[in-house]
Amino acid sequence: MNPTYDFTGQVAFVTGASSGMGLATARAFAEAGAAVALADIDENTVTATVKDLTDAGHRALALVCDVSDEDQVAAAVDRTVEAFGRLDMAYNNAGIMPPPTDAADESAEQFDRVQNINLRGIWASMKHELRHMRDQGSGAIVNCSSLGGLVGNPGRAAYHATKHGVIGLTKSAALEYGSRGVRINAVCPGTIATPMVDAMAAKGELDRDQAAAGQAIGRLGTAEEIAQAVLWLCSPGASYVTGVALPVDGGYTAQ
Repeated sequence: MNPTYDFTGQVAFVTGASSGMGLATARAFAEAGAAVALADIDENTVTATVKDLTDAGHRALALVCDVSDEDQVAAAVDRTVEAFGRLDMAYNNAGIMPPPTDAADESAEQFDRVQNINLRGIWASMKHELRHMRDQGSGAIVNCSSLGGLVGNPGRAAYHATKHGVIGLTKSAALEYGSRGVRINAVCPGTIATPMVDAMAAKGELDRDQAAAGQAIGRLGTAEEIAQAVLWLCSPGASYVTGVALPVDGGYTAQ
């Protein structure tokens, strides 16, 4: 049984919110009573998702946003505050996984694309969230790193560089904002059963059975399990937790 949270009267902002971990987290925030802004580059999917949430009686807002474009990020965060009056929680989740590439063969174009979305996108999201939370004197931000922020992996140098970078952003900003009422943490998901992982398996870039065998728990994680970690980090139960990179990986990084 998952713990229950009461976020009534609070506002959450989630990027990469139309599928996978972002969608599960946005739903969990809504079901806990928060008003939720769902930001995603996929207009059709995020609009349909918000319709489902509002039809179920939740307060939700669809925002089309490419997180690699700081102006779009700023506009999305500002629109959230305009619509709901404040910003209490954020899950900066949007990210991509490029195909595995020999480090000597990776193109500058692929390197720049993964950096712009996975690292610059979280930097921009956190920057503009903090501008509102700083004025409020309160807030909780969770950035999505990865087990790839804690370890290396052959063929994934550029991706892992971004996820290590997310942890550096998180720790430094947490130290800066701890005395200002804003807590900033990161989650480090392991291999999670999401559409992105399904696509990787279909292309032969990941063996699901091998991935499951690499976790102490012996299975892939679920998007809902990541959502529960994010909600806890945003809740009063984690009021003394900041600057943490929390592995949610079935024990992978314990080896």
